[in-house]
Amino acid sequence: MNEDRLTALALGFLRGPGSNARTILGLAGPPAAGKSTLARHLVAEIERAEGPGSAGYVPLDGFHLSAAQLDRLALTHRKGAPATFDAHGYVALLRRIAADRFQDIYVPDFDRTLDEPVAARHVVRPHTRLVITEGNYLASTDTPWPEARRLLRELWYVDIDDALREERLLRRHRDGGRDEATARHWVTGNDHPNGEYVKAGRALCTRTVPGSGLPVTSARGSVL
Repeated sequence: MNEDRLTALALGFLRGPGSNARTILGLAGPPAAGKSTLARHLVAEIERAEGPGSAGYVPLDGFHLSAAQLDRLALTHRKGAPATFDAHGYVALLRRIAADRFQDIYVPDFDRTLDEPVAARHVVRPHTRLVITEGNYLASTDTPWPEARRLLRELWYVDIDDALREERLLRRHRDGGRDEATARHWVTGNDHPNGEYVKAGRALCTRTVPGSGLPVTSARGSVL
């Protein structure tokens, strides 16, 4: 399934019965599967076809707890695990996106240079008809993730070979300033268990899509 087919599937949500309603499409998958790349690609292609602001991007990464909160909770060593997100805040934002068609809705992101979440990097406009949200844990069965899933039209699982994912993760951590040994330790001790947890939700997703072969866009917003 290539990117043209995925774009066509996403555009299909904007046509036919009920297409005037706002639709939220979710992308789940393990760390470095290509979720943010696919989400940005789909947003860009939909806006190219339907006009600026017709699609919006909502990354779960924006709800990562700050370094101060991770320190308070003694979770710095588990950064990226489910407990290191404001999951209830994320669900609340999705509810507002689903219900509010009259206001600009500002969306946080994660800045990898700052290594912190940042407010209002993205915006969902009143005329935005398709919102694409992505994150590791959208297919999780633990509270409150099923509440988020109920707000989604479909949930796609982004799949990629684990060896390629590991390469991406190692490169990501090296680019972030970790040496080779520290990067490998982080992948083994943190990214791997997070990824295995994510894989358990694959069967709950609407379809499986590839996480490779897409045009690379700016990744400044993704920590996972």
